[in-house]
Amino acid sequence: MRIWFITGASRGFGLEIARKALAEGDAVVATARNAEQVEAELAGAGDRLLAVNLDVTDEAAVQEAVAAGVEAFGRIDVLVNNAGRGLLGAVEEASDAEVRAVYDVNVFGLLAVTRAVLPVMRRQRSGRVLNITSVGGFTAGQGWGVYGSTKFAVEGISEAMRAELAPLGIDVIIIEPGVFRTDFLDDSSLHTTEQVIEDYAETAGQTRAWRTKNNHAQAGDPAKAAAAIVSIAGVGDPPVRLQLGADCVARVEAKLERVKSELDQWREVAVATAYDDAG
Repeated sequence: MRIWFITGASRGFGLEIARKALAEGDAVVATARNAEQVEAELAGAGDRLLAVNLDVTDEAAVQEAVAAGVEAFGRIDVLVNNAGRGLLGAVEEASDAEVRAVYDVNVFGLLAVTRAVLPVMRRQRSGRVLNITSVGGFTAGQGWGVYGSTKFAVEGISEAMRAELAPLGIDVIIIEPGVFRTDFLDDSSLHTTEQVIEDYAETAGQTRAWRTKNNHAQAGDPAKAAAAIVSIAGVGDPPVRLQLGADCVARVEAKLERVKSELDQWREVAVATAYDDAG
């Protein structure tokens, strides 16, 4: 039986991952701002579920939640950093307060939880850290610049952590979902910039329109994504990144092709910048 610690577990990916892990016979520390909602959604799990109220931006509360999980189950085998906050709007439209609010949850909150859990995993010399980013953490689009930048940050942090933790028996895996039929596009998860600049009507403005049209009509099935995530947590030699959704695969492939093309086109300029006597 594996012990999971999941943030943002009251709905969306977090809830579906918790549900799937419990169905597999594992135990779950499911954290969310509303633990009662988690308990209601996962009723019947018995003593294999510990639901904990947690705001990931409160570092003291994070430490207490991790301690409660270890006290209840003795260890933590899989950390799922899933709690997140969205922001939709052109980069210029985003205020300092709006930007900081997204970074507080998506980056600093993730780091707080990770700092609390890693000492447990290092003592065990085993564990897996699954950081939920987004296809927007690999290729950013109009209207998603600030949100995407938080996910780019998490991907960079995750790549470094993977190298640092591998000798200690701990794997780090980046999960990059495309568009899935969760509540992410709802006002409760996705905030829009208060400022709207008309010059961005054909770029970020179009993304605002897309959000309204596609909310709860996305092609991705969160339950199937959760099954893939729970599965990848148990495989040997896991990938650095797991892309989820055909749209995600297409966007990643398109960016890789674009980067390769530009690299080839500008290679001569790039490599000509060394000192003449450099080896």
